[in-house]
Amino acid sequence: MRIAAPRRRTAAVAAGLSCLVLPLVASVPKAVASPPLAAGAMAAAPYEYLGWGNPQKPTDVMAATGVKWFTLAFVLSDGGCNPKWDGSRALTGGSDQSAINAIRGAGGDVVVSVGGWSGNKLGEKCSSASALAGAYQKVINAYHLKALDIDIENTEFSNGTVRKRVVDALKIVKTGNPGIVTYVTMGTTPGGPDANGKDLIKKGAAAGLANDGWVIMPFDFGGHSGSMGSATVSALEGLKAAVKSAYGYGDDTAYRHIGVSSMNGKTDEAGETVTTGDFQTILGYARQHHMARYSFWSVNRDRQCGSGGGAGDSCSGVSQAPYAFTKIVVQYAG
Repeated sequence: MRIAAPRRRTAAVAAGLSCLVLPLVASVPKAVASPPLAAGAMAAAPYEYLGWGNPQKPTDVMAATGVKWFTLAFVLSDGGCNPKWDGSRALTGGSDQSAINAIRGAGGDVVVSVGGWSGNKLGEKCSSASALAGAYQKVINAYHLKALDIDIENTEFSNGTVRKRVVDALKIVKTGNPGIVTYVTMGTTPGGPDANGKDLIKKGAAAGLANDGWVIMPFDFGGHSGSMGSATVSALEGLKAAVKSAYGYGDDTAYRHIGVSSMNGKTDEAGETVTTGDFQTILGYARQHHMARYSFWSVNRDRQCGSGGGAGDSCSGVSQAPYAFTKIVVQYAG
């Protein structure tokens, strides 16, 4: 997801929490165990970026749409191996924590997304898998997270050493946080993951990473045939094949370990538009195959633009009712 010259790719703490020390990694902070997760609601967690695009109050979105979960973006490096919101805002004590507290107070919860297109990436700034796992763990502990999204893009995605560091770090995190859900989100071609994406999945399988969802962003294709809904289905079939091959899964299990994060309305590519009809196509496919995740970029953009013009950081560029895309995604229950 592209931000800041942006859109996406241009850019109730539970009682009785117990602490677990990550094995064999002295530098990694203690892990705080998460309560059992509500997989159905978690599977539909659209992105909202609270530092960009005139964000709506999450609780207002919840009241208007029934959505319970959000994927909040983005945690980045502060210049070293230390996580901060947008690379600058502290994890705790500020407006981001207040928003999360409000979401939870209204009966919802959050996935925190690390990465994105822009800014300093933890995967590059942390020099080892154990150090990167420690940075991820700080984010998990800050909010007692049940789910973490690693949105691996741009230079972080194109570097084979960094790709391996990310999957090895997630393996450490999964070991130290029993029950936590992890997603790895990446770009795609209309036929599925490119060579870097396939390599990332293979590295995950080789590392023994039991990743819950390999997720693609089916937009900014640079050319495709048919509707964006059908192009998304084609990309997901390619993703399923890559996950099936790398992990040795059967078809049903492979489908349950893939996911989609679309983009609503006009994308970063001229002439490329994702409609509510395309979202309905994706919803049908997700329901048929019980995918791990159906999300999109972004709630910030889920409203019609004013008279001033086309798509931007805070509107979709298409004629729509408020939250028309969120209301489709929230129908997905895993």
